[in-house]
Amino acid sequence: MISVALWAVAALLLLAPAGIALSVHPRGSTVLYGGCLVVTLTLAVTALINLLDPFHPTWDATLPVGLPWLGAHFRIDALSAFFLVVVNLGGAAASLFALGYGRHEDSQGRVLPFYPAYLAGMNIVVMANDAFSFLVAWEFMSLTSWALVVSHHREAENVRAGYVYLLMASFGTLCLLLAFGVLAGGGNYDFDAMRAAHPSAALASLVLMLVLLGAGSKAGLVPLHAWLPLAHPAAPSHVSALMSGVMTKVAVYGFVRIVFDLLPAPEWWWSMVVLAVGGPTATMGVLYALMQRDIKRVLAYSTIENIGIIFTGLGLALAFKAEGLDWVAALAFTAAMLHVLNHALFKSLLFFGAGAVLHATGERDMEKLGGLIHRMPQTAFAVLIGCVAISALPPFNGFVSEWLTFQAILLSPQLPSWGLKLIIPAVGGLLALAAAFAAACFVKLFGISFLGRARSPCAAEANETDHFSLGAMFLLAFFCLITGILPGFFIDALAPVSKAMVGNVMPHQVGLEWLTIVPIAESRSSYNGLLVFLFVVICGSAAASAIHRLASDRLRRGPAWDCGYPDPNPAIQYSASSFSQPIRRVFGSVIFAAREIGEMPPPSSAAPARLTVEVHDLIWNGLYAPIAKGIGFATERLNVLQFLTIRRYLTLVFVALIVLLLVVAL
Repeated sequence: MISVALWAVAALLLLAPAGIALSVHPRGSTVLYGGCLVVTLTLAVTALINLLDPFHPTWDATLPVGLPWLGAHFRIDALSAFFLVVVNLGGAAASLFALGYGRHEDSQGRVLPFYPAYLAGMNIVVMANDAFSFLVAWEFMSLTSWALVVSHHREAENVRAGYVYLLMASFGTLCLLLAFGVLAGGGNYDFDAMRAAHPSAALASLVLMLVLLGAGSKAGLVPLHAWLPLAHPAAPSHVSALMSGVMTKVAVYGFVRIVFDLLPAPEWWWSMVVLAVGGPTATMGVLYALMQRDIKRVLAYSTIENIGIIFTGLGLALAFKAEGLDWVAALAFTAAMLHVLNHALFKSLLFFGAGAVLHATGERDMEKLGGLIHRMPQTAFAVLIGCVAISALPPFNGFVSEWLTFQAILLSPQLPSWGLKLIIPAVGGLLALAAAFAAACFVKLFGISFLGRARSPCAAEANETDHFSLGAMFLLAFFCLITGILPGFFIDALAPVSKAMVGNVMPHQVGLEWLTIVPIAESRSSYNGLLVFLFVVICGSAAASAIHRLASDRLRRGPAWDCGYPDPNPAIQYSASSFSQPIRRVFGSVIFAAREIGEMPPPSSAAPARLTVEVHDLIWNGLYAPIAKGIGFATERLNVLQFLTIRRYLTLVFVALIVLLLVVAL
C-alpha cells in the first residue's frame, strides 16, 4: 500500500508544473484543485487503512534517488499514518474550499504551481525514513510555502513576512540538520540505524534542545513565533488554513518522531524544558490574539496558543514516561495527538471563514465589519461552530482534548520529582488562563465581525460565499461535532500510535455505556459528549418552543437605550479594541507595552471619542530587532568591500591565503 501513497505524492509533484499551464486557462484552478482533492483523499484513505488495521502493519519502501549509497527510504507506521490522515484531510478540505475561492484569486499564476508541491512536501516529510529525505522534504515544504506567502508580492508587508519566514525556516532546518548529525554519529542516516544507536545522555539532551528549536520554530513556539503572525495572514486563505492547521502539525510530527522514537528513554528533566516552553506559549499566544483587530492575525496568534497546548501534552507524556508511569503517559500523549487533529479541523474551518469574509467584503479588519450574520448567515453559522470548538466548549471537539490534558495534569502528584510537582500545576494554571482568554477572544471575533450592525459599506453590501467554500466549511464543522460527541472512536484509533511512542495505551473506550469516555476510572472522572449534545438540543428546542407558544403576539415598539447617543450610528457599537480593553489594561504594560492615546472631541461636538491603541511584541523588540540591527550595521560596514580596486582585492586575497596557511600550520 505504500506504493499507492508514493504514486499519489508523485501525482502531486506532476500537478505542480502543470499548474503553470493551467494558471492561464479560465478553468485551470478548477482542474488543479480538483486533482489535488482526489489525490489527498486517496492519501488520507490509504493512511486510515494502515491506522485502523488490527495488525498495525509497517509499510517500507526504498527508491534509488538521493545520495547514491543511501537512496530514499520511506515508511508508514502508526505515527506517520495518523499524521498523513491529518495532513491530507486538511489538504482535501483546503482543495474543496479552493474550488470556489480559487476562482477569485488574483495571483493564480503564483499560487497554482506551488500549491500541489506544498502538499507533496508535507506528505514526504511524514513518510521519510532517513535524515536526508526528511531534511530535503522539510526544505522543499518551507520553500514552496514561502512562495505561497509572497504570492501577493506587490504588497510590502507580504514581502517582509516572506523574508522573516524564510530566515526562521532556515534557522529551524539548521537546528534539525545538527540534530541528525549528532544522532548519526557513525555516519548512518537511516532512521532504523538511529533507533539502534545509543547516544550518551549528554548527546541525547543536545538533540532534544536542537529539535525543540528546529521543530519549535516551524510550529510557532514562543519565542520562535515571530514569523507566524506575519506569514499566515499574507498567504491566500486556503493556504493560510494549510499553514496554520496542517504545516504546524508536521512540525509536531518531527518533534515526536525524533524525541519519542529515535532518541532513547527520556530523562525526567527533559519534560521540564518542554513544559516551560509549552505553558507560556499557550498563554502568550491567546493574549496576543486578544489584542488584534485583523481576523487572520487573531487566528494566527491563536495557533500559537494551541501549539502550546499540544507541547504541554507532549511534555507531560515525557515526564510520566521517564518516571515509568506509562499508563498516564498514554493519556497525556493521546490528549496531545487528539488536539493535533482537533486543531487542524477547527483552525482550518476558521481560516476558511476568514477567507469567505475577505472575499465578500475585501476586509480583514473587524472594526470595518459587523452585521454579517444577516448578509452571510451560512458562513456565520459555520464560523460560530468553529469559534465554539476552539474555545473548548462542549459538545465540540476542542473540549475533549483539553479536558484529557487537564486529567493528565491532575495525576502529576504521582510523580516523584519535586521539580515536576511544582512546574506541572503552574503550567496547568497557565492552560486554564489560556482557555478562559480563548473563549473571550472568539466571543470578540464572532461578535464584532458578525453581530450588531455593519460598520462600513463593504460589510453592508456583502453576499454569501460560493457553494464549494460552504461545503468545505460545513464538512469541517461536522467533523468538529462528531469528534466532540463520539471521541471514544478517535481515542481508540490513536491506541497504536500511543503504544509505539510511549509503550502503553488508554483504556478501550468504545463499548462503554452511552459512549462515555473514561480516561482512568469512572470513580475519578468521565465525560459523555453525546449526552451533552442531546441535552443542548432538547433544552434549546424546548426553550424555542416555549417562547414561541407563550410569548405575546402583540407588537410593541419602544426606543432602545442609546447610552446617551441618540444618533443611531454604528460607530457607537463595541469595537474590537474596546472589547479587549480590560484585559489589555491588566496585562498590557507587562506583556505588550501597550499604550492608549485618546482623542476627545470638544464639548460642543456630538462626535464620539476616538481611542488609538499601540501594542508591541516585546519578544520581537527585545530579541529579533537587536539582531537585525546588528546585522544591518555589519553589512553596511562590509559593503565597502564591493567597491575596492583590483590592487586592494589582490592584497585582500593574499592576506587571506597567509592567514589560512598559518591556521593550517598551527
